[in-house]
Amino acid sequence: MMPAHDVAKYFVFLVDEDAGDSITNLKLQKLLYYAQGANLALYDEPLFPERIEAWTHGPVVPDVYHRYKQHSGEPIPVEPIDLSAYNAQVQEVLDEVNSVFGQFSALKLRAMTHNEPPWTQTPQGEIISLDLMKEFFKTMVIPDDVPQAATLQR
Repeated sequence: MMPAHDVAKYFVFLVDEDAGDSITNLKLQKLLYYAQGANLALYDEPLFPERIEAWTHGPVVPDVYHRYKQHSGEPIPVEPIDLSAYNAQVQEVLDEVNSVFGQFSALKLRAMTHNEPPWTQTPQGEIISLDLMKEFFKTMVIPDDVPQAATLQR
């Protein structure tokens, strides 16, 4: 496991500002949720230890939200990271989540999470259960002959 802040930094690092891409705190929160769910589904363990709560605008990792809230709805500035801090399995999960879900706007991701059981079945302000996330995200995994090659579907 690694801190959710490190997972967040990886997603911010992936932003291609030269191509006009950006990431807001709202979008980052949804990518963290999808990354946690993907790791639970693929490897039966959480990616990071911090809790995810059901907030009005969808799933949120409060610790990371508060770290980036000063940006409000504006893009989070891209900063370099040390890629050696991320093992191959973690990079594979985060790259897959970014590929599948990073293409969507923050508002689209918000709408998507609002239709998914982990958020709809959790009272507002409460912690979203890892078991509920794992159960849901296992339905999104496309199996492959090689377990490490499984991918997410949307």
